[in-house]
Amino acid sequence: MEVCYQLPVLPLDRPVPKHVLSRRGAISFSSSSALFGCPNPRQLSQRRGAISYDSSDQTALYIRMLGDVRVRSRAGFESERRGSHPYVDFRILHSHSEIEISLSARNIRRLLSFQRYLRSSRFFRGVAAQNSLYLDDDYNGQAKCMLEKVGNWNFDIFLFDRLTNGNSLVTLTFHLLSHNGLIDHFHLDMVKLRRFLVMVQEDYHSQNPYHNAVHAADVTQAMYCYLKEPKLAKSLTPWDVLLGLIAAATHDLDHPGVNQSFLIKTNHYLATLYKNTSVLENHHWRSAVGLLRESGLFAHMTLEERQHMESQLGSIILATDISRQNEYLSQFRTHLDRGDLCLENAGHRHFILQMALKCADICNPCRTWELSKQWSEKVTEEFFYQGDVERKCDLEISPLCDRNTSNIANIQIGFITYLVEPLFVEWARFSNTRLSQTMLGHVGLNKASWKGMLQERSSSEEADPAFDD
Repeated sequence: MEVCYQLPVLPLDRPVPKHVLSRRGAISFSSSSALFGCPNPRQLSQRRGAISYDSSDQTALYIRMLGDVRVRSRAGFESERRGSHPYVDFRILHSHSEIEISLSARNIRRLLSFQRYLRSSRFFRGVAAQNSLYLDDDYNGQAKCMLEKVGNWNFDIFLFDRLTNGNSLVTLTFHLLSHNGLIDHFHLDMVKLRRFLVMVQEDYHSQNPYHNAVHAADVTQAMYCYLKEPKLAKSLTPWDVLLGLIAAATHDLDHPGVNQSFLIKTNHYLATLYKNTSVLENHHWRSAVGLLRESGLFAHMTLEERQHMESQLGSIILATDISRQNEYLSQFRTHLDRGDLCLENAGHRHFILQMALKCADICNPCRTWELSKQWSEKVTEEFFYQGDVERKCDLEISPLCDRNTSNIANIQIGFITYLVEPLFVEWARFSNTRLSQTMLGHVGLNKASWKGMLQERSSSEEADPAFDD
């Protein structure tokens, strides 16, 4: 049986061992200017993930990628060397059969696209394919048509992801940055931008039913819809728009598919690193900063501008912590009651970006029923996977995660009632537009649909006492 190793915390004045530096994703929080105290920091900085942070970070060593921290067994569960709680391999959290089915379906889609490409004359004219992810003209044409309507609220991100061969986040975010003139305005290197977006997409876990790159693309599209609302469009600066789109694209970066309470009760190293406070959100932010620095996307900016971007990016992503929902909502209500929100004020604009991302992050019930239902099924599936892991490890099963006592309708009704409706009612007070009213309308219809499903379920159980879920 393989052993899981707990990576030691190293003093700031000691170099990191060479075997650690060879791992993908090693990131230093050392206050020294040289990465990890390495005698040749330039070589090290070229390796993915080698990032030096400021002295305000108090941890000597941090490994961004979950897959690089420990050696794991095939079973996916091993005891830590310290502590009695099990360590869970998030990469094989889900059953092998389901992963194989998913991979098989994805490969079939890619094969069909490639076969259509082969039937085009380009290949037979002797012109080699320049990109292994090449999409045929039919797929490209449909994707481009969808991008022309990317600001519509009924945008189908699932269809767009299929048309882009699983590259919805890269394609959509690049288009939005280009379409809004941000690439030219900030003199962004298009190669570096592509590299950054590809790395972002890759660092989402495709095996997560919900917290994956498609969710990030969906949130980014929703964020764009909010940013182009009249009250915001006339007030936000290019800096605000760039910040908002990048925050949306990276807001769940490297999400492990389990919630914060799970990480805390299993003594996960991330919970220790961030002292059980906004664990996931801090990790998403730090991961995003790591990719920004690694790609060199903003290397041409001044140090002050880069630090300002990273800091603001963090405060926006940290606002998505659902445990702080009431804190932000109360502040939002207070501003609206007083009528003192002034979007000429940079601090107020930043607060609205925080609220906009919070709305985009949980806007699934505000979509049409066809889209909302798909998202509800995916997030419930992810909840239940966590519950299955907790049951297998003899841990207390987290709320909403027990498939034996919870169901999708009840989960969604509670989610809408206590989180979604209060937030979007206040957003509609702030931005009383057709979009805000449309979203509230969908929320009401979707909630009624879930209640109808509950009533049907209840009627079925009463009609058949032997009914077994």
